Amino acid sequence: MRARLALAVSGQPCELREIVLRDKPPEMLAASPKATVPVLVLASGEVLEQSLAIMQWALRQRDPEGWLPADSAGQQAQQALIAANDGPFKHALDRYKYPNRYAGEHAGDEQAFAESHRSHAAAWLLSLDTLLCRHDGLCGPTACLADMAILPFVRQFAHTDPGWFAAQPWPQLGAWLGRWESSALFHQVMEKYQPWQAGRCGPAFPPATSTHDAEI
Repeated sequence: MRARLALAVSGQPCELREIVLRDKPPEMLAASPKATVPVLVLASGEVLEQSLAIMQWALRQRDPEGWLPADSAGQQAQQALIAANDGPFKHALDRYKYPNRYAGEHAGDEQAFAESHRSHAAAWLLSLDTLLCRHDGLCGPTACLADMAILPFVRQFAHTDPGWFAAQPWPQLGAWLGRWESSALFHQVMEKYQPWQAGRCGPAFPPATSTHDAEI
């Protein structure tokens, strides 16, 4: 999702190939033996296999909303937030959302295991709420790369138990998430696509584009 957010806002045209993860096409495995999504194949043949790398590449081509940091201090602040999200928070989120996948890490009480990791994740979300009490974005008055890189994971956490999430003392975080979920950009990247079939061109992405300079 976050790779598509950056591709959409930057207007980088690509051919989108939606895949079913349990039935990965040979073409994907040939391009990226790592076999994880997303994958972006550039016109040069270079392959980007990390969503954050795809975001940074797209925004370096065009950054109309100024998501990339303007100075080294901003870069360090954003990197620290993204690292905390992609590391400890994602670790806790996965175990909260899918406790059955981590049977080897608990003594059989999935609920207690999930709630423990929910508590770890919630502590970090409270720190994000504190940041959002100061300004509308995580790093300033407007959205930045950190907002967009973190947004999909906060959304996953919120949708795991919406009632519990809504009852927590993080009103600014809830409002931030709600604003993005109701935005035109969010609805654009959440559009559903049919799985790609070999021999056929996938749809243009972003939808308004008609040229294909890359594939994702």
